[in-house]
Amino acid sequence: MTEDQLQKLRIASEQKRRSRAPLWLIFGGVLVVTGVVTYFAVPRASDQVRSGMTSSRDAATKKAERDLAARDQRLDALRGSNGVGNAASAVDPAAGKVEGSVLTVSGYIIARERIEISPRFMGVVKWIGVKKGDSVTNGQTVVLLDDAENRARLIEVEGQIAGAKVAVEKAELDLRRARELVAQQVEMAKVLDDARLAVAAAEAQVKQLQGSKQLIETWLEWGVIKAPVTGVVLEKLAEANELVTPQNFGGTRGPSTSLLAVADLNDLQVEIDVSESDLGKIRLGQRCRIKPEAYKDKFYAGFVAEIAPEATRAKGTLQIKVQIQNPDRFLTPELSAQVDFLSGQ
Repeated sequence: MTEDQLQKLRIASEQKRRSRAPLWLIFGGVLVVTGVVTYFAVPRASDQVRSGMTSSRDAATKKAERDLAARDQRLDALRGSNGVGNAASAVDPAAGKVEGSVLTVSGYIIARERIEISPRFMGVVKWIGVKKGDSVTNGQTVVLLDDAENRARLIEVEGQIAGAKVAVEKAELDLRRARELVAQQVEMAKVLDDARLAVAAAEAQVKQLQGSKQLIETWLEWGVIKAPVTGVVLEKLAEANELVTPQNFGGTRGPSTSLLAVADLNDLQVEIDVSESDLGKIRLGQRCRIKPEAYKDKFYAGFVAEIAPEATRAKGTLQIKVQIQNPDRFLTPELSAQVDFLSGQ
């Protein structure tokens, strides 16, 4: 190839240089876009009002503040109405916690004394005068057991007592005759001794039969079953004409061993299990605040009434019972409740 041809194929140096104007335009456009995005991304006070409308974030904040204020008003009203008073501290709306609370634990409401009424002897239910949920008073007759057999025994024993008294009279007559005969030296002293012993035996027979009569009368009295406390019937465990017994013979098809379950619903407690790591925060008599899970707007005052003397090794807990002061109709045994243990301040 000749020199002229090579010279034609070469590119001039001024043609190799590219214009840098498009590159600066690209960089400038990127900077402008970045600035616009930053401008709209930074929050400002004026952003809360757009086109004459309040932003959703501001509306939600104001609504939450109104709800918290309304809840505080309800709590104050409830404290004045249910007798909680100063025992229940105020609720901190921001933290959702009770002021002065050192520990919060959940448990279950129980009756302090749940009594299951059982018969004292095997018998057949003749009548039950209450049902589940009925109120009963101390001494009220609630169940009658069939007493036909015991009444027949009572008549039988009364007849035996009458015969034994006749035997006593006869023995006393024999004793008087024996004294006269011995005094006249017609009979020996042995006759007088035998007559005296016969009188004693007849009198002992009367006492024995009177004891049997008293026992049957006791059985008749036991057949009239009365409520031992004033309260509410929690369960009805037997029906009329059903055989009941004080002892369980095993299995699931035997006679019932209980008739009714009764409890005083004005004497309620909350039973809770507290971890051993929290026991240092609890003491007897400590003030508490009880909130039933079923009624979020109701609160009750209470105090620590019982601390179990023995822990549960498997769970590492100790059972605590909190007495509820002034319970009302809303509190029912076996409902769950939350207990706040309050500081002494």
